[in-house]
Amino acid sequence: MTEVFRKSRTDAPEGFFALEAAGLRWLEVPGGPRVARVVEVAGDHLDLEHVATTTPTPAAARDLGRRLAVLHDAGAPAFGALPPTADDPCRGYFGPLDDPLPTAAGSWDDWPSFYADARLRPVVEQGRERGVLTAHDAATVERVCVRLPALAGPAADEAPARLHGDLWSGNVLWSGASGSGVPGTGEVEAVLIDPAAHGGHREADLAMLALFGAPHLDELVAAYEAAALESGRPLAAGRPERTALHQLYPLAVHAVLFGGGYVDATRRLLASLARD
Repeated sequence: MTEVFRKSRTDAPEGFFALEAAGLRWLEVPGGPRVARVVEVAGDHLDLEHVATTTPTPAAARDLGRRLAVLHDAGAPAFGALPPTADDPCRGYFGPLDDPLPTAAGSWDDWPSFYADARLRPVVEQGRERGVLTAHDAATVERVCVRLPALAGPAADEAPARLHGDLWSGNVLWSGASGSGVPGTGEVEAVLIDPAAHGGHREADLAMLALFGAPHLDELVAAYEAAALESGRPLAAGRPERTALHQLYPLAVHAVLFGGGYVDATRRLLASLARD
């Protein structure tokens, strides 16, 4: 009998678990990262294969970097597009199981428009509704939105990538005990879980890995950059300087959900990005 890990919530938002399952299946691409296999999905739960974890290695991190570049290259129909089997193509979710924030989805022609309309403006309104953010914060977000094409610089015109969408270090499991590891990595491989999969900017996944410190991040990013260059789609110059830009949305989500120091950190980053 297959050992499973169950995520459950009796009052989960409608379609929440089905969308997560659709995202996991969409992220399964040839040559891409291993993704936790969906065993069963229902309105109140999602069963995934159990993943036995171990200590990550530099070789496994490099392998993930290469495979992540392949995943991103699989592409998406548009910025903001959800997996094609999503029940509602206009609504996604981002955040923890007990309090996921709804996100706008659909089709945007370019990344600056998507980031402004589907991420930054909505999250500041969610923060105002919860009494965490203010009208002044909303005005600062508007200044950032106006500056997005300039802030993105040479990366503004990228085609939409197929993103995990919530790729912080906690959503990367490192597996080896099952014996299914990748040769050359010390028999350890990364397994992706808990996506907010959508069409977006590939630098966003890299920025999420950096936000809370993924293990062996420098090796992972170097392998990603090498694979992107080899595929003919090198990252645009200046990516490290754009990391904070892509971290603004997840940081703002943390401010909305958890308050405290995340609010101050969000305001500092907003002020920095809004400055001409």
